[in-house]
Amino acid sequence: MTDHVHEYLIVGAGPAGLQLAHLLAARSRDYLVLEAGAAPGAFFSVFPRHRTLISINKPHTGTDDAELNLRMDWNSLLSPDPELLFTRYTPRYFPAADDMTRYLADFARALDLNIRYDTRIALVDRDGAGFVATDATGEVFRARRLVMATGVSKPYVPAIPGIEHAEQYATMPTDPSDYTDQRVLILGKGNSALETADNLIETAAVIHVAGPHSLRLAWQSHYVGHLRAVNNNFLDTYQLKSQNAVLDGNVLSIDPVAAAEGGGYRVRFSFVRADEVVKELRYDRILCCTGFRFDASVFAEGARPRLAINDRFPEQTSAHESANVPGLYFAGTLMQQRDFKKATTGFIHGFRYTVRALHRILEQRYHAEPWPYREISGSAAELTAAVLDRVNRSSALWQQFAVMADVLTWAGDGTWRYVEEVPVAYAREGGLAGGADLVAVTLEYGPDHDKVDPFDVTVRRSGQDKPAEAYDAAYLHPVVRLYRDGEPVAQHHVAENLENEWNKPEAHRDPLIAFFEKVLTDSGYAASDIVSGAVV
Repeated sequence: MTDHVHEYLIVGAGPAGLQLAHLLAARSRDYLVLEAGAAPGAFFSVFPRHRTLISINKPHTGTDDAELNLRMDWNSLLSPDPELLFTRYTPRYFPAADDMTRYLADFARALDLNIRYDTRIALVDRDGAGFVATDATGEVFRARRLVMATGVSKPYVPAIPGIEHAEQYATMPTDPSDYTDQRVLILGKGNSALETADNLIETAAVIHVAGPHSLRLAWQSHYVGHLRAVNNNFLDTYQLKSQNAVLDGNVLSIDPVAAAEGGGYRVRFSFVRADEVVKELRYDRILCCTGFRFDASVFAEGARPRLAINDRFPEQTSAHESANVPGLYFAGTLMQQRDFKKATTGFIHGFRYTVRALHRILEQRYHAEPWPYREISGSAAELTAAVLDRVNRSSALWQQFAVMADVLTWAGDGTWRYVEEVPVAYAREGGLAGGADLVAVTLEYGPDHDKVDPFDVTVRRSGQDKPAEAYDAAYLHPVVRLYRDGEPVAQHHVAENLENEWNKPEAHRDPLIAFFEKVLTDSGYAASDIVSGAVV
């Protein structure tokens, strides 16, 4: 059978695979996407099980600024075609999963992406020229570089004795009537678990949601993968004593109960909030909603990526290359290994930008194409204007807070290169191949933002438009840092603003000009000159 040889193989035609394919195609690179399913976005044809996405969709924003609108559009992929926006598919704020599969199919078709469907990869190995991927029929595909965009496709099943008696989120019945008058234990405290609990409120007799860690609420942590308000009705039933509960602790074992004794399952549970007291509880059903993991089983020993975070994700460099397999890259939700539960890399509205950054890294490394940049004057006023213009409009910095930055590097002759949307870690490690010094511009929450009540206005808004209090701001605001040899030597926090418009002269512009005047007027500044004032 004839081998298929390409420069890039992308495994998976989900959102990340399609995004990278489009970017490669736009540069006329030789690539092929291999997809196990018959259409793009096979994951969304099954998940979430209750068919409502938690990624927001907001067609009506009051502005026609396309960049600003992407801040409120968490589902669209990046393309030059204004028709290829998810907001055109449904007005629903929380859209149906079927709208996503329809959108992805249209995206692939409209851009004529090179995708081979019904091709399930069974083995990935290496040879002298790169990678060899063999599908289930024995057909062989070769490429110099391989990008895994398969997502977290396997259930993450905790190592609990008796866990085989639990029904998995991927296959459990979703009809609430199937659980009528039953006692149900749901393992997990994420959105899949609480989505399931909400679905059973009207029919199940008792619902317990259990896990070793406390519930994390997205409105407080600002991590959109934590429990979202759309899935938290169950918490109301718990706190108002309606036969439901949230248990903090560890399941020690699950044992079947004989039919003669009433049937169901006996669960031994250790409560972390009660000095590890162990109690036996009985349930009719146990549902395992503990998330997903990366499937590394297709890799031969010599090509297998090292795993991280309880073996749920492949370990990656700042370039999203495998930490131990050169030439193997990862795209999409797998990229979140670098900033797990800190930003939005696990979701379309975050990884669409990280995938674009990966494409620019590939262009740098293998095609001698520099990261796009523009040159600006080195005056403090010009630098300030450029920075504030970007933070007032950028969707990438807004979505990928703290992990993606605009970067300025010294170009000489009184000018700076303004480079957009670079992963902070990649820039700090010298990925842009500039000088020893660089300035990184990010949007960030305050250091203790997840420890304060986000609805307490005395905390959240105490520093509104107040430069002197900007460093302690809890809400999202711009941060400008000077790095020398990868280490921060100066930083400036721009005062927070209720409407996220950092354009007031006294509150935002003038303090930033003062910062730039102090440390960025030329290329010869010294660390000893960085002391106080606007520089923290």
